[in-house]
Amino acid sequence: MNEFALIARHFTRASRDADVVLGVGDDAAILRASPGRDWLVTVDMMVEGRHFLAGADPARLGHKLLAVNLSDIAAMGGRPRFALLAGALPDADDAWLAAFSRGLFELARTHDVDIVGGDTTRGPRTLSLTLIGDVAAGTALRRDGARDGDDVYVSGTLGDAMLALAALQGRTAIDVATLADVRRRLESPTPRVALGNALRGIASAAIDVSDGLVGDLGHILERSRVGAQIELAELPRSDALDAKLRSTERPAALAWLVAGGDDYELCFTAPAARRDAVAAAARHSATAVSRIGRVTSGRGLAVTDEDGAPLAALPQSFDHFGGEDPPPIARAPLR
Repeated sequence: MNEFALIARHFTRASRDADVVLGVGDDAAILRASPGRDWLVTVDMMVEGRHFLAGADPARLGHKLLAVNLSDIAAMGGRPRFALLAGALPDADDAWLAAFSRGLFELARTHDVDIVGGDTTRGPRTLSLTLIGDVAAGTALRRDGARDGDDVYVSGTLGDAMLALAALQGRTAIDVATLADVRRRLESPTPRVALGNALRGIASAAIDVSDGLVGDLGHILERSRVGAQIELAELPRSDALDAKLRSTERPAALAWLVAGGDDYELCFTAPAARRDAVAAAARHSATAVSRIGRVTSGRGLAVTDEDGAPLAALPQSFDHFGGEDPPPIARAPLR
C-alpha cells in the first residue's frame, strides 16, 4: 500500500463541519474563519518507547493521541474543531492502521473534530497531531490569571496512570481488575472538554495535568507570579492509590499522586466567591471537581501532609530534558 492509498483508506472522511471548505486530499486544507472567535492551536507528539509501549493497543493509541490534544483545548475553555495528523510508521500494517484510525475517529466523532490533513513517512513509530480549536474572542482560559486568595481545584483523580505504569513494570503489585481500571486511565484518558467550557468566565487560570500536578500547577504560579498551599489530604485519588499511600509504598505513591503525570485532568484556580459557580460547572459537565488548596501572595508551591505539616521533600514532575535517564515508559514491559 502506498502513502496515498494508506491515507485514502484509513484517514479520509467526509467533513461534518460547514467551515471545512476543503479537507484531506489537497496541498492544504481550507478552513473558513468564524467572526468573533479566537483560534486555539496545539500539537503533541508521541514516540514509541518513550510515550507508549512497543506493541501498545493501536485503537487506544489513536484515542490517546487525540485525547492529549483535546485536553490542551479543554484547559483553555475552547471548542475543538480541526486536526492535522502526521506519523512515521515502520510499515503499512493494514490491521494496525485500521485499529488506530478507529480509536482516533471514535473520539473525534465524540467531540465533533474533523481530520483535515496530515503527512506520513517510513521510520520508527512516531505520531504527532495538531489540533485547532476556537473560543469566543477574549474569553480563553490562560495560565496567568491566578490571584492571591483564589481557590485551587483539580478534576477527577490523580495518580492512577502512573500506578498502572508501575504495575506494568513490576514495581508494584495490584489485582487484575484494578490493573485493568488504572491501565485505561493510562492508555485511554478522558479529556475534560465539557468542564473547560463550563469554566469560562469562572476560572481565573487553568492548565491540564499532563506532566504531574506539582509541575503543571507550578506553571500557573510562575505565569501568575503567585504561590500556592496545597493539602495532601484533599487531593482526589482512587481507593487503590490511597491504599498504596497508606502502606510501606507511600514514597512511590506520593510521587505518583502529586507528580506522576499522564492524568489529563484540569487544574484551575477561581475566586473563593465563585465556589457555587464552580460547583455548578462541575455538575453541568458531569465531572468531579475537588478544592485542594489556595493561592498565596508569596512564590512557590507548598504541600502539607495529612497532619498539616509541610512535606520535607516534594516529588518533582517529569521533564523530558531534566536528566539523562529515559522516561519510565521506555523501560516498561508489555503484558
